[in-house]
Amino acid sequence: MTHDLRPAHGGEGPPLPTARGQVSAAVEEYLRGTGPPPRHQDIAGTAVYGDDLQLALYLCYELHYRGFAGVSEAHEWDPDLLRVRAALEHRFLTALRADAPTHDNVEDALADLLVEPVDGTGVSHYLCAEGELWQLREYAAQRSLYHLKEADPHAWVLPRLWGRAKSGMAAVEFDEYGGGRPERVHARLFADLMTDLGLDTTYGRYLDAAGAEALATVNLMSLLGLHRALRGALVGHFAAVEITSSPASRRLAEAMRRTGAGPAAEHFYDEHVEADAVHEQVVRHDVIGGLLAEEPHLAPDVAFGIDVTGHLEDRLADRLLGAWRAGRSSLRTPMSSEMPLNF
Repeated sequence: MTHDLRPAHGGEGPPLPTARGQVSAAVEEYLRGTGPPPRHQDIAGTAVYGDDLQLALYLCYELHYRGFAGVSEAHEWDPDLLRVRAALEHRFLTALRADAPTHDNVEDALADLLVEPVDGTGVSHYLCAEGELWQLREYAAQRSLYHLKEADPHAWVLPRLWGRAKSGMAAVEFDEYGGGRPERVHARLFADLMTDLGLDTTYGRYLDAAGAEALATVNLMSLLGLHRALRGALVGHFAAVEITSSPASRRLAEAMRRTGAGPAAEHFYDEHVEADAVHEQVVRHDVIGGLLAEEPHLAPDVAFGIDVTGHLEDRLADRLLGAWRAGRSSLRTPMSSEMPLNF
């Protein structure tokens, strides 16, 4: 099965989503050319982890990826919008530095990632043991904000690395992009998974449905990737993703099999079980090891990247599991009633 992963509207990006407050509404009006950018005092008064600020930041970042239908590409480097983005980033990063748990060193941070709890309580544990198909669909819809551009936010760091760190990072990214085979690009494999689950594979389709917690996990990748000063934190974040991916993917593959989601849904996570087990070694020994051999002063940043990734993933897990255990949807807007063909 193949997919055209370009957005709808001819080669343009997806439509602008529904605003979620004063700040995101002002960003959208500015992008449409119908109003001024948001005021800094309004940004300062908006909840850091809330829907309004996280959507506004997502809108700014998405201009560096696919953009939006009807929005000029010149907005990507618009000075006024970059000032808005900087104010949003400052609030987000300040909160993350204050709220995320911290490890004293990289070794301890990595060691905690490598320990699998005996009685795991995370999202993948829940979905594996008792998740229902509608919950897997919701999970895939929210994760599609990243997985339909999988590896792209991390690619920003490549020009900021050199030597062993660069070659290791490039090797992992090469696998994420299919190893030269377009049908194996991970974004395409995720689109196949979405098809098995009866979801729309259009890029950006579920932006309105995704909660602030899901937006924040993607915003973190863009924040760390787009700033050279945060290259160490990006490497730490990437390590956290790769090290925790293989065991979580094993559980999610089992969830897909247990619920009869379909072969492509199973294959996406089976692929990550094998690939990310190898990637873990490369990231630990070559990417982190190479980076710190060249720039040992970045060790606290690497640890921060690991810690802050766990912090935001925990916030997302709280939202998902809190809703599901109460028998409620975790989404902001209802899903399409269309169901997979294998039902």
